[in-house]
Amino acid sequence: MASPIKMDENDGDPGLEELEGFDDFTLASGWERFISEIEAPCRLWLLDGSKNLVGKGAELVLAPKNLYKVKCDVKYGMKSYCMEYYFELETHGKSDWWKDEVHNLQLSFGITEFLVITPLSMSGVILDAPEATKLLGAVAIALSNCGSAWPAFVPVHDPTRNAYNGIENIGMCFSRRFETDRIGSQVPIRLMHLEGLYELFVSKFAFVTTDLTFNFFKVHFTMRLTYRTPPNDGDEEHGDESETVKSSVDMEGPMHIIKQWDDDCPWAEWYSAEDPVKGFELVTIWSTRIVESSLEMAEFENASTKEADKWFLMPIVFSSVNDGAKTNQVGFASQLSLLLSAFRVSFEAEFMEDFTSVENHGSDNLKSSTTIPPPTVLDRVLKELFPSEAQVSGHGEREHKHSKSIKGAPLGSLFAQFCLYSLWFGNCNIRAISALWVEFVREVRWCWEESKPLPKMPVTGTIDLSSCLIHQKLQMLALCIVKRDSQNQFFDCDEDETSIQNENIKECLDEGDLVQKPMPLKMIDGGCKSGTRWDGDTSQDLPLSPRVRRGSAGVVANMMLLKSYQKMHAPITQDPPVMTEDMHEERLQTMEAFGDAFCKGSSVQLEKEILSSDMAAFKAANPGAVFEDFIRWHSPGHWETAENGETDILKKNSTFKRGWPPKGRLSHRMSEYGNLWRHIWNDAPDLPACEQKPLFDPNREGEKILHYLETLRPHLLLEQMVCTAFRASADTLNQTDFGGMKQMIVRMEQLYLTIASTLKTLRASHVADKEEELFSDLDRLCHIFEQVERLLIFAASIHRKLHAAPRLRNGIFDDCHKHFTPRMGVGSVDSNNKEFHIKQMVSRNERETVANLFPPPTANQSWRKVLSMGNQLNGHEPMKREIIFTVFDAMIGSHYGTSNQSDQEIETHRMYICGTSNDLQVALSVTSCD
Repeated sequence: MASPIKMDENDGDPGLEELEGFDDFTLASGWERFISEIEAPCRLWLLDGSKNLVGKGAELVLAPKNLYKVKCDVKYGMKSYCMEYYFELETHGKSDWWKDEVHNLQLSFGITEFLVITPLSMSGVILDAPEATKLLGAVAIALSNCGSAWPAFVPVHDPTRNAYNGIENIGMCFSRRFETDRIGSQVPIRLMHLEGLYELFVSKFAFVTTDLTFNFFKVHFTMRLTYRTPPNDGDEEHGDESETVKSSVDMEGPMHIIKQWDDDCPWAEWYSAEDPVKGFELVTIWSTRIVESSLEMAEFENASTKEADKWFLMPIVFSSVNDGAKTNQVGFASQLSLLLSAFRVSFEAEFMEDFTSVENHGSDNLKSSTTIPPPTVLDRVLKELFPSEAQVSGHGEREHKHSKSIKGAPLGSLFAQFCLYSLWFGNCNIRAISALWVEFVREVRWCWEESKPLPKMPVTGTIDLSSCLIHQKLQMLALCIVKRDSQNQFFDCDEDETSIQNENIKECLDEGDLVQKPMPLKMIDGGCKSGTRWDGDTSQDLPLSPRVRRGSAGVVANMMLLKSYQKMHAPITQDPPVMTEDMHEERLQTMEAFGDAFCKGSSVQLEKEILSSDMAAFKAANPGAVFEDFIRWHSPGHWETAENGETDILKKNSTFKRGWPPKGRLSHRMSEYGNLWRHIWNDAPDLPACEQKPLFDPNREGEKILHYLETLRPHLLLEQMVCTAFRASADTLNQTDFGGMKQMIVRMEQLYLTIASTLKTLRASHVADKEEELFSDLDRLCHIFEQVERLLIFAASIHRKLHAAPRLRNGIFDDCHKHFTPRMGVGSVDSNNKEFHIKQMVSRNERETVANLFPPPTANQSWRKVLSMGNQLNGHEPMKREIIFTVFDAMIGSHYGTSNQSDQEIETHRMYICGTSNDLQVALSVTSCD
């Protein structure tokens, strides 16, 4: 276009007012400016290199952190385009075609880095063929000016076809053309089989009119087949495993209940978990082979899949395994979260009955949002907790080594079962918990009043002080019931005194059972005067004691009384009084309040009562015994014997002769003047245990325990319920059989330690001070518990399916563990919404186990298969078949070569085919000499 140039009057000759117009061809056209606009960012990308581009914020496209992209916008006329450059940090080479996580264009054409130019429109594709050609031409020129050989692509046709056209400059003489398209329906039958696909590829370069079947071309062939385990049909699933039961409504007809996959898992008593492994994908790869005819391709189609060179297995993971997935799955973690909500509300009332009382105006807001289950449900739960026949659980048999570090009740105990039932009772709201607790305490009182053993509470005679206080109270109550009922029998002293006296006079050294005294009590210090030696020189003059022996538990082995010449008998003694944690603390606080003097006196007083009881029982069982006899039996460490002991005397002599009694003496401590033990001995009466004042009053202690349970503050109850519920839930999950996978063992150990450390601060005195901080930690603990719970269910599912291939099972679990699970102990659980696509290689000896995951199709599944593609695995078709055909040609002596080029081959044709019986995608690249 000519444009007149007007000059200023002061410039040049004043006689020349205007120059003649002319055309300036040095100005760039729109086409040239578009090429320049493409060229500029390409030069920058080439100059930066892949590592610098990543450092400048390149976007990650595909894991595992290898394929990235950068982009910029370019404009041509009135249209705008987005130009994207895809590149890899580490190039694996074109030979690694079947690697995981590759871009579709990389797999289709065997490339590593490339450009894609797409229009900024709604469809994102170019519907005009001339426009596509013009774009590719501009990009080719721009890349040639940069000295780059990047392939460039533009999307064409309808978006559903996923079609591209592309071009690549190879040196100065060659170029490659790319084209890909898709048939979404009505795939020709010929193209469903390897023979027809081979002929399709050959037709692209074989210019013959005869039948291609009898022409021989050296075609490189590789194939990847993907199988997916068949879905379960609802009417056929577990055909032999389904159980038949009678309906509670209609008892005449049977009702089939399908057995769930986790029916024998430990959590199945409380909820049913959806199987996190929906199935498996098996990828089989046939390495590159040279095929010369379509008949050979037909043989490959009939070949067994087990002959493939490589097998890879990947689980199809349900979204609930992902921590970031928001699902409505019901599990221990979700119910524990509801229990924490009830714990927050528990501070609003003084007694548990207040939450269910109609007169309680403070709980009106609760009544509108929480409900109490009907009485039938409550009765059913109580029957489970208090069965008609008392059950003693075996809790603690399979406890985790860190379970006792959590101050709750052992799994299987009465209070632990109450807490687990509370999680599911009325959706674990505070009013439902209150109603259940009130009835629970009533049942406990009924057991006490009717002298019925408490179920799920073994009577061991000791209190587990590492457990929560309610469990300790129930332990003591169970002991009180037993002691109260067996007290008369245990202390039965109605023996025939005459017969006992005669027996004592006539007894010989070898008669009766030999009984040893249990471990002695803690010693009590005596006076400070030096001890006196007792040698027994005058004991032989004493006559046999005529007194009646009472409360004997049997003869003590090889021991005789020093002065009465009779065998020593072990007495029946009272058990020392048991105490719960709060009783110990109350005693300690009392001693601290009254100072050290009372502390020492109170401690001595408790042991004095026990010691006096033992001495009185010993005197009753051994008439004529002296203090030294009691020491020899109760505390043999304080009796110093001579070399010739009484045992030798008993062996050598059947009667008492010279040399008896044996030489011996009390220890210095026991022989001191004013020794407390001797004072107690002197004051102790001759009374068997049955006639003594009880050291432990079961009636009084039992009523105190019931009063404690009936008046327990709600927040104190909920505090112990939270600890016990976390411990019992973890112990239940810990019983899961997951094959001993190391990662899961570590996660469970971390869970126990996290629970113990978080709940350690959960005490009533600390809640009011740091309530928000405490509940924040508890909420975080719920998230961690949920994470481990889902992971453990996944581990159990994987173990069930691959228990015969432990190496493969462990590898898959480790991959999922790394992919889905963030680091435990952080403030919040990270979200990870990426799908799982990691595959594990299957070894030769594991293929049979994997093949068993694909059982022969049922009749219902078989009729659906109308068309067959071949390469079946146990009767199952591959869900996707991918094939790569390539042909190479020498550059010298062909139309591709020139006289000065070296003798090498280039890939002249390449075809990637991906499809099923109703979907086929084909990508073709052709190298030509331009």
